[in-house]
Amino acid sequence: MHYTGTCHCGAVAFAFDAELDELVRCDCSLCGKRNALMATVPKDNFRLTRGDQALRLYRWNSGVALHYFCGTCGIYVYHQRRSNPALLSVNACCIDGFDPESLPLRRVDGRSMTTVAAPDL
Repeated sequence: MHYTGTCHCGAVAFAFDAELDELVRCDCSLCGKRNALMATVPKDNFRLTRGDQALRLYRWNSGVALHYFCGTCGIYVYHQRRSNPALLSVNACCIDGFDPESLPLRRVDGRSMTTVAAPDL
C-alpha cells in the first residue's frame, strides 16, 4: 500500500510503500519520552518528497541509530534502526489519513538494550 505523510508544519514530507500489519512502541529512554507509535518500513521503500534541509539528526548511545526530527516544528518523523539499518521506523501519527488505532500494537523492550559508549560524531 502507498502512504504519504508530513511533520506538523509540513516542512518535511515523505512517501513509502509497505504492508503495515502492526505498530511498535519502544520503551527506551528516547522513545519513552517522545511516546511515538512507529510503523516499520523497508529503507528502500521510503523517500523524502520535501524538506531534507529541514530535517535535524539526533544520535545517542551507540550513535548507530539515526533519529530525524523537523527542525521547524520539532516533530519526530522517522529513524533508521540500530538493530537493522535496512529498516526505518516511521512515526505513524505523521502518516496522512492513517488511524494508529487500526493496527495492533507491539511493545519493544528498549530499556534492556545494551548501552555502549558513543563514538566521536
